[in-house]
Amino acid sequence: MSGNPSRRRGSDLVDAIYAAALAEVAELGLGRLTMDGIAKRAETARTSLYRRWPSPSELLLDALSAAHPMEEPTPGADDLRGDLVASLRLMVDWAISPAGRAVQAIMGDPRRDPVLVQGLYERVFAENGGTFTRTVLLHYARAGEFDEALVTPVVADIGEALVIKHLIDAGIPDDDALGRIVEQAILPAIGIRP
Repeated sequence: MSGNPSRRRGSDLVDAIYAAALAEVAELGLGRLTMDGIAKRAETARTSLYRRWPSPSELLLDALSAAHPMEEPTPGADDLRGDLVASLRLMVDWAISPAGRAVQAIMGDPRRDPVLVQGLYERVFAENGGTFTRTVLLHYARAGEFDEALVTPVVADIGEALVIKHLIDAGIPDDDALGRIVEQAILPAIGIRP
């Protein structure tokens, strides 16, 4: 524990605990995530953690939910391409963050802890919009830009899948690469020619 005489409470303490949990997973891996390690890194007592969370996995899911970004399309629905590129940029930035790396660790071996994987889908992705481009696509469809029925699960996943492929094959995509994903895959899938 730190020699700091002031004690953190409320959201300051929770934010420090969340940051510590994500840093622990990024540094040590999912299999070595413990309440003791999180408490030490957050410079707080283990009892502070156990009062709120029954296990490191539950704490991690809350940390991931808090760190998961939400897409915010332009309110006037006047820049579909730009909003799609921005949503993919948001995904890339998140993917290389401690939270994104923690999700990669969970999804890297989904059979290891199926309850954690289920919690990830139910408590993180479902509560925070699902996928990055889906929110944008639905916003524009509901504004009358194209038929909402075209936003199928496959169409909603096209951009994310291609970003993941780019991350694996070539590294972090720049906005030009994200623009090509939007123009060559997402827009044609909804019947819009770039």
